[in-house]
Amino acid sequence: MAEGGNHYSGVSAVPENPTTPLVLQGKRKRNKFSIISAILASMVSILLGYDTGVMSGASIFIKDDLKINDTQIEILVGIINVCSLLGSAVAGRTSDWIGRRYTIVFASVIFFVGALLMGLAPNFAWLMVGRIVAGIGVGFALMIAPVYTAEIAPATARGFLTSFPEVFINAGVLLGYISNYSFARLPEHLSWRLMLGVGGIPSVLLAFGILILPESPRWLVLQGQLGEARRVLIKTCDSKEEAELRLAEIKTAVGIPENCEDDVVTVSKRSHGEGVWKELLLRPTPSVRRVLIAAVGLFFFQQASGIDAVVLYSPRIFEKAGIKRKNDLLGATVAVGFSKTVFILVATFLLDKIGRRPLLLVSVGGMIVSLLGLASGLMVVDHSEKKLIWAIVLCVFMTLSFVASFSMGFGPIPWVYGSEIFPVRLRAQGVSIGVAVNRVTSGVIGMTFLSLYKAITIERTFFMFAGITGVAWMFFYTFLPETQGKTLEDMEGLFSTSRFKWKLSMKKDNDVAENHN
Repeated sequence: MAEGGNHYSGVSAVPENPTTPLVLQGKRKRNKFSIISAILASMVSILLGYDTGVMSGASIFIKDDLKINDTQIEILVGIINVCSLLGSAVAGRTSDWIGRRYTIVFASVIFFVGALLMGLAPNFAWLMVGRIVAGIGVGFALMIAPVYTAEIAPATARGFLTSFPEVFINAGVLLGYISNYSFARLPEHLSWRLMLGVGGIPSVLLAFGILILPESPRWLVLQGQLGEARRVLIKTCDSKEEAELRLAEIKTAVGIPENCEDDVVTVSKRSHGEGVWKELLLRPTPSVRRVLIAAVGLFFFQQASGIDAVVLYSPRIFEKAGIKRKNDLLGATVAVGFSKTVFILVATFLLDKIGRRPLLLVSVGGMIVSLLGLASGLMVVDHSEKKLIWAIVLCVFMTLSFVASFSMGFGPIPWVYGSEIFPVRLRAQGVSIGVAVNRVTSGVIGMTFLSLYKAITIERTFFMFAGITGVAWMFFYTFLPETQGKTLEDMEGLFSTSRFKWKLSMKKDNDVAENHN
């Protein structure tokens, strides 16, 4: 709690105009300090990516070494996502209490302990304990990385910078696959332990690296530390004038008068997170309800599309397609990780150029086509008595196309969109709800995929994912407004307008941008 100064309530007074002009809208030069901060903070997401990718190959060796069945493999693979629910649920309140920066450090420490336990595991029970601990750390990381990045990024580059967590998730997946391939030739009892244990190394480096970053300016305002928030904004914005405008908007959203010039003020407890759950879930305003539905829908459909089934079980999918040798399976899996990582760079550079909504719709459309192609290829292989090379190639190509389509839009956009649409007073807990839904859905997919495809066949499973993804496309098309170029403080006003009105607003903004260019 800040000392001295004036006392203000935490009642939000968000500006009504959702099209507040950006300062220096034509200025496109990237702020190097905000980019460095976003990169370092987002690197914590590499922990989830590595753990997800490495388990796809490690599970092959764990099954043979510990003599466990497919049901135990499903639990082992999926439990980290279920346990991350606890981490993401607690992370929202923790980040409001100790700050965004120290929450990232806390996430790194927890994951390190989990990786150490997994690397030293003598049996299945010990391995499960390590997965549970690592899952809690993953939940913290998933929630806090996009929130911190969104809050420190200038509006002109927020999509670019907020997509970094997904970039590092994909990089982590690729590193996990490479780790599988690198350690596969070691003795069975040693290979999987090294695959899992080395994941703790980057978490230690990250914990120290994060300490050099500034705290989120929006969190500082919530604590009444206006002077420190101003200094951070001056470093991370394109100009001092833009920094002052952002500070004024944040103060208004928190309930502090814009003309307050004190460096330290006292804000009510409501601005520290108390009462947020009631405002989000029990008595939401129409705009908050719409924001919550949009965020939850994005996070749910991201995993319900079946992406984790492909990432976690790609060796199984390729085996069903007709590839049998372990080295060939792991080599094809590395190609999946490479495709997933390369195409996330497409999204990184297009989010602030063409917008969230068009990129999302194109991405999800590509996923639907790829899933239908993969399911068709697997059906041909399943009903053929001899090996069909063209069908195997089709399955591999459609798998690569699926993860590429996912990465170029549907991968990063839920994290970008979800972290920017919540009002500042609700952001941490709102994102934690979305992440919780995301992790539960991922856990259900991871823990049921093998049983599901054995029950209804693998091709029907992917036809089912294609149908779910089709429903997702319709939801996004009818429900999600464009947020490109809007400030974080404008979002509540944007979501309080009708669908017709925000379409007109989008057209007007595009016309203005074209005339400006």
